[in-house]
Amino acid sequence: MPTSALAIVSEPETFILEDESAQLVEIVPDLSDLIASRAFEIFSDNGRLFGRDLDNWLQAETEFLHPLHIEVSESPEAITVRADVPGFKEKDLKINVEPRRVTITGKREARNESKTGKTIYRETCSDQIRRVVDLPAAVVVKKAKSKVKDGVLELDLPKAEPDKQAETGLKAV
Repeated sequence: MPTSALAIVSEPETFILEDESAQLVEIVPDLSDLIASRAFEIFSDNGRLFGRDLDNWLQAETEFLHPLHIEVSESPEAITVRADVPGFKEKDLKINVEPRRVTITGKREARNESKTGKTIYRETCSDQIRRVVDLPAAVVVKKAKSKVKDGVLELDLPKAEPDKQAETGLKAV
């Protein structure tokens, strides 16, 4: 099992891969409602000017669908995945590791802001993240380790031992 406080979910024996389309069917209506609500806030903050609804919608979309920046590196022994997760704590993240894939999801509570003046400019990051990364080689799921430090998630994934036949160059007949 992992040594960090961050739970890495899924072991080959117990992992049940949920159909990606089924997950999207559950997520999209909620996400659409959140985007619509934020677009209305932007509309209100900008003086309720009509004719800018598409701009408001697109700005709200970028706030909720902010991309998760990933770096994948490989050594002879392991694969390392680094992901920028600013504002997310270990308890906000869920990591699913499969032999050839990693899924990073996270949700944090929205921050309540007190307004004392007119907002001139606001830039925010998403409160929800989801990223699926296909790995260049098979890894040992049970030996995966993770840590979050300074807004960066780091996963250390030891590579699975290559098939003995592949090492010797022999092919099964």
